[in-house]
Amino acid sequence: MKTQKLLATRGLIILALLVVAGFLSLSGRLAYLQLVKGEEYKAKAEAQQLSDTVIKAQRGTIYDRNMKVLAQSASVWLVYINPSKIKTEATKQLVIDGLSQILEVNPETIKKKAERTHVGYELIKGQIEKPVMEEVLKFIQQNKLTGIVNIDPDTKRYYPYSGFAATVLGFTGKDDIGRAGLEYLYNDILTGTAGRVVTAKDGRLEAMPNQYESTYDAIPGTNLVLTIDEVVQYYLESALNHSLQETKAKNVYGIVMDVKTGAILAMANLPDFDPNNPDLILDENVRKQIESIQDEKERNEALLNAKYAQWRNRTISDSYEPGSVFKVVTVSAAVEEGLVNNNFGYTCTGSIAVADRIIRCWKHGGHGSQRLPDLLKNSCNPFAVTIAKLVGTEKYYEYFEAFGLTEKTGIDLPGEAAPNEGVTYHSKKNFGISQLSSYSFGQSFQVTPIQMITAISAVANGGKLMQPYVVAKEIDAEGKVIKEISPIVKRQVISEKTAAIIREHLEAVVTSGTGKNAYVAGYHVAGKTGTSQKLGKDGAYVASFVGFAPANDPKVAVLVAIDEPVGEHGGGAVAAPVAGEIFDQVLPYLNIEPQYSDNELALLVSYAPNVVSKSVNEAKNEITRAGFTARVIGSGDTVVAQSPESDRAIPKKGVVVLYTESKNTSQEAVVPDFKGMTVSAANKAAINNGLNVKIAGSSLNSGEVFAYRQSIAPGEKVPLGTVVTVYFKSNVDVSDSDE
Repeated sequence: MKTQKLLATRGLIILALLVVAGFLSLSGRLAYLQLVKGEEYKAKAEAQQLSDTVIKAQRGTIYDRNMKVLAQSASVWLVYINPSKIKTEATKQLVIDGLSQILEVNPETIKKKAERTHVGYELIKGQIEKPVMEEVLKFIQQNKLTGIVNIDPDTKRYYPYSGFAATVLGFTGKDDIGRAGLEYLYNDILTGTAGRVVTAKDGRLEAMPNQYESTYDAIPGTNLVLTIDEVVQYYLESALNHSLQETKAKNVYGIVMDVKTGAILAMANLPDFDPNNPDLILDENVRKQIESIQDEKERNEALLNAKYAQWRNRTISDSYEPGSVFKVVTVSAAVEEGLVNNNFGYTCTGSIAVADRIIRCWKHGGHGSQRLPDLLKNSCNPFAVTIAKLVGTEKYYEYFEAFGLTEKTGIDLPGEAAPNEGVTYHSKKNFGISQLSSYSFGQSFQVTPIQMITAISAVANGGKLMQPYVVAKEIDAEGKVIKEISPIVKRQVISEKTAAIIREHLEAVVTSGTGKNAYVAGYHVAGKTGTSQKLGKDGAYVASFVGFAPANDPKVAVLVAIDEPVGEHGGGAVAAPVAGEIFDQVLPYLNIEPQYSDNELALLVSYAPNVVSKSVNEAKNEITRAGFTARVIGSGDTVVAQSPESDRAIPKKGVVVLYTESKNTSQEAVVPDFKGMTVSAANKAAINNGLNVKIAGSSLNSGEVFAYRQSIAPGEKVPLGTVVTVYFKSNVDVSDSDE
């Protein structure tokens, strides 16, 4: 009996121990699951119990300074499937076949996603337009696929003007993240905050009623208002495009800046790209070269390099030797230090000896006797060297630094090249007489276009070095200003008095010097031309012009650089005319009033009087009194129509065609080829053909200029009286080559 009790007691003890052990094991397991695996299983449970859909935030809009949209996100749609609801092979195949055809997606891609039956969401394609979305919706309804195939809102970035200001704006990827330009730099504030729709699911992974759904609205991104002016940008790009076609250059680029604030009104690089399709190589020649590469790896590498090249904003990322444009800094330093005045004289014999080298003037016989204003007007190298030697190496280097050429400008764009001491410019300790001499006319160092136009703008605005900027303000969806950018004066580099003297010199460059092809009647354009040979590339040049207007009260500066032009390569011959075209269009648009001389007034356009319904004799007399030539078509006694009409501007001394028979009021003329003609010859050819010529470009000395482009192609038929704009330039004394 005692033995039985002992065994029973022992059994109870063992059982108790087993219970305790089991409890401890269970407790340990629970502790492990809660403490170690708790978050993991919690996430899995929530994934099974909750549907969490992200609502994309509308990306901020980018406007020009007049609130014209340059980049905007618009509503599109995305298509996804719920594989967990596909119950039969027939349904799966229906989904695969239908969506692959409508969305143009590989069937194998859809098949792999449809077979993941343990998940409730698989994206098939995003950013589809409305017509495609409607086709998918019809497919869903016709085949009763609601819940299996689904459509959700999505957003897509649009650039309404395609390549317009492309390198400034940049672009976004398919993930709606900025990849270049302003889209990249301001991505964080443009992106906004995504919203969410959280829905509870039942045991069959189906959405429960609306009371179990929570919605968190997306917050749209901040909008940017730029300093860029859409109209000024158009004029810049148009002029650069003409230059690219005419010079067959590798690249052309330009900037238009408000000299008083540093605001960038326009900035362009050509060839460029379309931000709506940034991977497409727009340069046909480059595209053909890439396609001709046989090796796949080499071809892909060439394609990638070509993409980066067309996305590159060369106005801030590329550096070049400025050439004779830099003589402006040299003269400014000498005048500011009181070392020279306008009566300072120098005789150029064609060369000057410096240390162990001879520096030659572009004019091989020399310029002879000159005064200080002639240095910039004639772009005389030996004169510039002489002036720089007066300033001295130490003081000259101080001005080089003061004009911002050893530092970034700080413009609010990504990719600005940083000046590199010892690489793009000499260090102070290595700046000797040889370096001083070559710097005096813009050689042996490099600057970026944005540095150069900022330095010239300091001369234009009275000596203040401004920080250039592109974003004027940030605003919310209601238009409320979140942040406004104020102009930043970095420092005073020269006095107002010195700046005024240099401005006069630079206006003379355009009226009678190497920059005469940038002349615009009535606007007192000032500027400097430059030509520099590219380092390590024989026969390759960068031709440039940097200037501002009006010289007596500067408002805007313009820089034009032409990289590797074919044929003519001087800044005065190929860059100055482009700058002139830009000034000619931009200044009137900005409501800057012209101030015409008597000679300029003679070449201006005017408006013919309205003589319709008047007798032929009365009409002819009125047209003649207005300063035009009348040409009568028909044998009637009364004018029934005239061309150009009275509201159309035509050149003074132009022709007005008077029709006297209603059956014949649209006679045509063939446009002559004006290329190579002088102003007088072009006018004569136009009048003989019953047409009018509007003179554009250099026309101060009509005897030495010739036509190089016209607004209507030769051989085209146009109505009698049509106005054809003909562009003129000079090849006389416009050289500034520093080779």
